[in-house]
Parts: sequence; structure tokens; C-alpha cells
Amino acid sequence: MISFPRTEVGGISLPRMLIGSNWINGYSHTSPASDKMIKHYHSTPERTADLLEAYLEYDINAIMALFDGNEQLLEGIKIAEERTGKKIILIDTPIINVADSADARKEAEAMIEKSRKIGATFCLPHHSSVEQLVNKGKGIIDRLPDYLYMIREKGMIPGLSAHMPELILYSDANEYDVETYVQIYNCMGFLMQVEVEYINQVIWNAKKPVMTIKSMAAGRCSPFVGISFSYNTIRPCDMVTMGAFNPDEVHEDVEIALAAIEHRRANIGGRATPNKTAALGGDVK
Repeated sequence: MISFPRTEVGGISLPRMLIGSNWINGYSHTSPASDKMIKHYHSTPERTADLLEAYLEYDINAIMALFDGNEQLLEGIKIAEERTGKKIILIDTPIINVADSADARKEAEAMIEKSRKIGATFCLPHHSSVEQLVNKGKGIIDRLPDYLYMIREKGMIPGLSAHMPELILYSDANEYDVETYVQIYNCMGFLMQVEVEYINQVIWNAKKPVMTIKSMAAGRCSPFVGISFSYNTIRPCDMVTMGAFNPDEVHEDVEIALAAIEHRRANIGGRATPNKTAALGGDVK
């Protein structure tokens, strides 16, 4: 198997495709029924390990997740590592208490300590936490350096989960101690706070590598369209976080991604469609 192209973040080599976790943990962004289907399929850590092994065949060895409360995912990672002899890099996005009080600060530090204990290499406070600190009037992220210091102190690499593009802009402008950003980016504008064209500029102007997410708009566009768009419109230093439901999807998504990076035709089959037209490979009628 080919080794997927890599980049570097904070001195750490990372694959340009990161393993997504929504289609393991049951966050479909579609419906409760879809959430239930995902959780049923990944009801054992062994099933999750099967999926992770498919990524590891291409040396895609980094996973982004909110690991707190998802112990089964951590167990699946351990099993995949034992089976393959390959280490998986953990990119944790913990939800922390950012209230301005001594007790809240202790809670935040305890949550960051949890990231350290599970072996996370990167700790990127969740966007739902950090966005509470944004001060648009001053162009700052209030008290962010305190939390970044906690992360560094515990031996992890800090970054920001930045659904709100201002997080990237203000962090760069104020030179906060971060090494990477997470940013929603897809061709449909799904869950993006401003238009696609503007986020593209934000990514290209970012001073640090960007980990893009939601490339297929949570299933609202096909893998060929979503993946091809992402890799053809980001920088060589940036990454795409790619979740999958089963190993077959991993292999298909990797081929589409490699084709986009290499500017060639993707070697993938057609969709199962009854009575295909001649244009789709069916018989001429």
C-alpha cells in the first residue's frame, strides 16, 4: 500500500488525511436514526479497530476526536495499534469550562489533564468553549493564553478548534501560542458561518497548518465531489479530516484523495444503479 502524503504540525509529522470520528461515535449530523445506525455498527471496539486498520494501511495514523466520554473509541485504537504495531496520534478536542472563576479554571485544567492521560499529542479546546472568549470589539480571544499555557505545561501541542473564522484571524494577529487550527470547510458551505470563498481565503492566509473538517458536508455531497474540492483548494501543508463508516469507504476515500492530490482520474467504480444509461456504462437502448 502507498503511504499517504504528509505534512508537519508543531514538529510532528502528520498525514494530510486525518481520521474523523463522527462516524464511529455516532454523530451523523443527519438524524437520530443515523446516529443509532452508526452506534450499532460500531458497538464493539473490535469493529472500530477494523476501520482504523484500513487507515493504517496507508500510514494514516492520526485521529481527531472528542475523546472524553468515548472510551470505546480509545479501546478500539489500542486494539488497532496492537494488531498493526503502528502508533496512532491522538488529536483531542476537549470541552473545557472557560468561565472566569478559580473553580472553572480548575475544571479546565482537570479536563486538559485528561487529554494528557489518554496520551494525546495535540490538545485543541473545542470550538464551543473557545468561541465564548471571542471579543470582536477588541479583536482578541480573552484569557486564551491561560489555557494554551496549561496545554504546553502538560506536554501537549496546543491548537484551536475554530468553527468561527475569527478564531484564526485573532489568533494569528495576536500571535497566540497555537500550532494548528480546525476549520469547517466544504463545497456546500454546510455549518460554515460565512461563505465558502471567504473561508478559503482564511485558510490560505493562516499562519499555521489547518485541519479542515466536514469535507463531505456530513454526507450531503458525494465523496468524489467533497474530497476532490477540499484537496484542490487547500494548501500542501493543510489536512482534511475524513471519517468513514467501514473499511471499504476508507479505501475508496483514500483513492479519491490521492487522485485529487496527484491530479489524475480516480480509479473508483460506478454507483449501483438499475438500468443504467449508455453514458453510465449500461447497454445502449
